[in-house]
Amino acid sequence: MAGFMLGDKRIAHGLMLAPMAGVTDRAFRVLAVRLGAELTVSEMISAKAIWYKDKKTALLSQFSADEEPFSIQLFGNDPMIMAHAAAELEGKYPTLAAIDINMGCPMPKITGNGEGCALMRNPKLAGEIVKRTAEAIKLPVTVKIRAGWDARSVNAAYVAQTCEQNGAAMICVHGRTREQLYAPPVNRRVIADVKNAVKVPVVANGGIYTAADAVEMLEQTGCDGIAIGQGAMGNPWLFQSVIRALDGSGALIPTLDEIRDTALSHLELLLGFKGDHIGAREARCHIAYYMKGLPGAAAARDKLNRTESGAAVRALTEEFFSAASEVTEKFHLLPK
Repeated sequence: MAGFMLGDKRIAHGLMLAPMAGVTDRAFRVLAVRLGAELTVSEMISAKAIWYKDKKTALLSQFSADEEPFSIQLFGNDPMIMAHAAAELEGKYPTLAAIDINMGCPMPKITGNGEGCALMRNPKLAGEIVKRTAEAIKLPVTVKIRAGWDARSVNAAYVAQTCEQNGAAMICVHGRTREQLYAPPVNRRVIADVKNAVKVPVVANGGIYTAADAVEMLEQTGCDGIAIGQGAMGNPWLFQSVIRALDGSGALIPTLDEIRDTALSHLELLLGFKGDHIGAREARCHIAYYMKGLPGAAAARDKLNRTESGAAVRALTEEFFSAASEVTEKFHLLPK
C-alpha cells in the first residue's frame, strides 16, 4: 500500500504533484490539491537568486494553506549557498513540509552550470549539498533525481544511497536519463533499484498518464508514492482517479461540465494571482490542454493563442465547451 510520512505530514496515498518549471505555479497547485494531490512542490527556485535577494524569485516561493502540504524545490551546486537558501526559506515559511533539492532537471541552461541533473555526475558534491542543507534546517530534505546522465551512466541507486547517507528524508526518482529528456521509455527497473537501495521513502516519477499507469508503477517498483507531472496537465482529476484505483473504487471520468468548470477555475486562479495580462496569456496553454481530444480543439486552440485578455479567454472557453457538448450529445461521444 502506497503512502509515507514526511516529517510530521502523512502523505496518505503517496500522491505528489511533480514540480514543472512554468507549469506548477500557485494556480495549478491549488487545483491539484482540490482534486486529490497530497503533496505539492514549488517550481524550481535558484538558491543563488535567494542568496542575492532577487525579488522575482521570492514570488516563486509564495504559497498558501490551499497548497499544503507544500515543499520548495531549490537548485544550485554550492553547498553553502544551498544551505543558506534553505535556512532562509524555513525561517520565512514555518508551515513548509520540506526543502527539495533538484538533481533531475535536464535542461542545458541548468546542467551547463553544473546544476540539476549534472549533479548526478558528481555524487560526492551531491552528497555534500544534502549534508550541508540537512544540517542547516530542521525540515526534512528531499531530493529529486533521474535514472542517470545517459544510458552509459545509470547511477540512480548509488546517488540515492549517497543522498540518504547524508540526510535525505525522501527520494523522488524520474525513470529517464538526462539524455532522454522526456522521451520514452521510463525505466521502471531503475526506479525499483532505488527503492531497494535505500530505507527512506521513494516516490516514482515519469510516464503516469492514467490511474492504471500509477498502479502498475507502484506494483512494479514497490515505491511508496507517485509523482504526477505532465499527466495532470488538462487532467488534474488524475489524482482522484489514482486514489479511487488504490482504494478499489470505480473509474473517474469527468463530465464536460466538470472539465469546463475546472478550466474556468484555473483561469480565475491565474488571473487572481498574476493579473489580467500575464494571467490570461499563461492560461492559454492550460486551457488548450483541457480542450485536448474534444471536437474542434485544434481550431479553438488557434483562436485561443490570439486572445489577450481574461474576458476573451473566458468567452472562448465557454463557447468551445458549449459547442463540444452539443456534438458529444448528438454522436454519443464520451469526454476524455
